Amino acid sequence: MADQQQVESAIKEYIDPYMQADLVSAKAVKNITVDGGQVTVEVGFGFPTKGYDETLAKALSERIGALDGVSDVEIKISNKIVSHAVQKGVKPIEGVKNIIAVASGKGGVGKSTTAVNLALALSAEGATVGMLDADIYGPSQPRMLGVRNVKPESSDGNSLEPVMNYHIQSMSIGYLIEEETPMIWRGPMVTQALEQLIKDTRWKDLDYLVIDLPPGTGDTQLTLAQKIPVSGAVIVTTPQDIALLDARKGLKMFEKVEVPVLGVVENMSIHICSKCGHEEHIFGQGGGVRMAEEQDVNFLGALPLDIHIREDADKGKPSVVADPDGRIAQIYREIARRVAAKLSLQAKDYSAKFPSIKIV
Repeated sequence: MADQQQVESAIKEYIDPYMQADLVSAKAVKNITVDGGQVTVEVGFGFPTKGYDETLAKALSERIGALDGVSDVEIKISNKIVSHAVQKGVKPIEGVKNIIAVASGKGGVGKSTTAVNLALALSAEGATVGMLDADIYGPSQPRMLGVRNVKPESSDGNSLEPVMNYHIQSMSIGYLIEEETPMIWRGPMVTQALEQLIKDTRWKDLDYLVIDLPPGTGDTQLTLAQKIPVSGAVIVTTPQDIALLDARKGLKMFEKVEVPVLGVVENMSIHICSKCGHEEHIFGQGGGVRMAEEQDVNFLGALPLDIHIREDADKGKPSVVADPDGRIAQIYREIARRVAAKLSLQAKDYSAKFPSIKIV
């Protein structure tokens, strides 16, 4: 008859692909109950795992079921997403547990498309997610989220209600101006607008707020690093040497302002001909992997140069919602799980648990 220690040993044989450790060492196993031939294992994650639960339950059941005397295995999986530590001296934003910044050193690498699909993928995995379009000069999220002609409401005249679509709460300067109106603003006006968009939006119990940053390492990025509580950053690049050069600058910027880099996404990694299926590395090969290794950060995943990704975003229905069971959506969901798992391993923020002390 199997005992608790044998069950634990069987669980240790399985290495979780997202936390890159066995579930016992990662402290994800919350309880093991052995009742004769019936074994119940409770697993708890600090990140959303909806698309992974079935695979995990099957893998654990096979290992535990192979033990002598085990006739039935039940795997219970739960998720509890908490707030994680941010830069020192920066106050948390009400209604938001974690902020993830999506950045690139240069434009044209598909950062905004990656950001919106990452947000939608985190939502598909079971999290409550928001999207902030921080590109004041070139807001693209209203179009990508299919809400380009929607104006946000205000219940009190001072704050804005986030715009909802595809179960995502979003805010963008693009909701407040006409799509073709240029923003002829200097730096201080842009940074003030960004702060207002984040802090004056009534976010509702978000597990993650994904921020789509403009390219570069200028005023907007500096404001975010100094005044906005960011839990982690994701760097988007292509395999091209010039894109990688600028992506490294973005990564170094986050390191200098003490924002953890959760990893690198390589976009437009490979082109597959829609006519003949021929595969070609148009922008080079393996650049994102090399950069991740050199900078000692996670490689989160690679996305192909696929016409459907572009078409879906332009139509206002990004790939994760346009074809939720398709290959592209599954890649985005894999990336989302890796991002959230990496964040879950970071230091937690306990500031909300301490009472505020008032001297009267």
